[in-house]
Amino acid sequence: MRPFPVSFRHLERMTDDTGLLEHCLGNIPRRREGYTTDDNARALWACAVWRQHANRTGDRDLLATLDRLIDRYLGFLLWVQQEDGSFHNNIGYDRRPEPEKPSDDCLGRALWACAVASASLPDSGRRFVASQLLAKGLPRATAMKFPRGWAFALAACSFLARNGSGSADSAACMELIELFEERLIRLYREASGDGWHWFEPVMTYGNGVLPWALFSAYRVTKREETLEIAKESLHFLIAKMTGQNGVIRPIGNRGWCTPQSRSDWDQQPLEVMKLALASAEAHAVLADPMYWQTVEKCRAWFYGGNDGAVPMADAAEGSCCDGLTPNGANLNRGAESTLSYLLTEAIYHNAVTGG
Repeated sequence: MRPFPVSFRHLERMTDDTGLLEHCLGNIPRRREGYTTDDNARALWACAVWRQHANRTGDRDLLATLDRLIDRYLGFLLWVQQEDGSFHNNIGYDRRPEPEKPSDDCLGRALWACAVASASLPDSGRRFVASQLLAKGLPRATAMKFPRGWAFALAACSFLARNGSGSADSAACMELIELFEERLIRLYREASGDGWHWFEPVMTYGNGVLPWALFSAYRVTKREETLEIAKESLHFLIAKMTGQNGVIRPIGNRGWCTPQSRSDWDQQPLEVMKLALASAEAHAVLADPMYWQTVEKCRAWFYGGNDGAVPMADAAEGSCCDGLTPNGANLNRGAESTLSYLLTEAIYHNAVTGG
């Protein structure tokens, strides 16, 4: 049997009987900083898609590990979902919810993870839990005000429309697809202009989810304007995230990107994963090899194909450094960065093997 492409050793290290811890010092979890629903939703997504690959390879030990982790993350989401369908995001190590305002991004990420789990997990019991979380959360989506939340909800409903909606109402999913597709199109019309092909006046974080969601929606609605905006915005994002040497150069969080300037540092693994996600979806729709080349460059970023020429990921551990700075890699290996690496590998390998 060929070695499995990634390790889950670090993800197991960071997961206790409550859920996935948020931060590390080096490889060691920092318990005092607790948990986030954002990370536990990403972890459910990662384990669900890697489980498909493990099933194809017949790795029974890994399947047992992934099922055990999936149970932790489903249990976490079930615990933090509120009566109104929203999800509390920040939880202390003492299991007490921390003060916060409801987050559209958190709701969107949880809906997407539950959509993937409800459609892809082979066990009916786990699918049932994911579908119940989804059915309770989807009606809350109409109240979201911010575009990244819309994008995740749009992708989730589009995924369900193509793969089976489970306990989610099919008509309600189609209504949400039309609602969020139109909102993102309108946002793009208002913000884009000569030389600026984007949804907002500033490119900030998680940018790839916006064209990704429109490519996902197009697979259902076949609306030509959706496809054109998805293509134009993704081409613009690829250009902004590619350095003169051809390597992926994520937009840094020390100032982001405007029509007048662009920050190169600090580079976040999350941005690389979201670009790979959008590019893989574009390739699935258009079969243009340019998009697949972008996926390969995103994967290479984690192994040293970056501005620092330094490996960001440790394949033997399944972990990833938290960011790339002018002075090298940030050696802390928290949940977001580790999951960004694992998901980028999943995007690559599942496409290669037809998953």
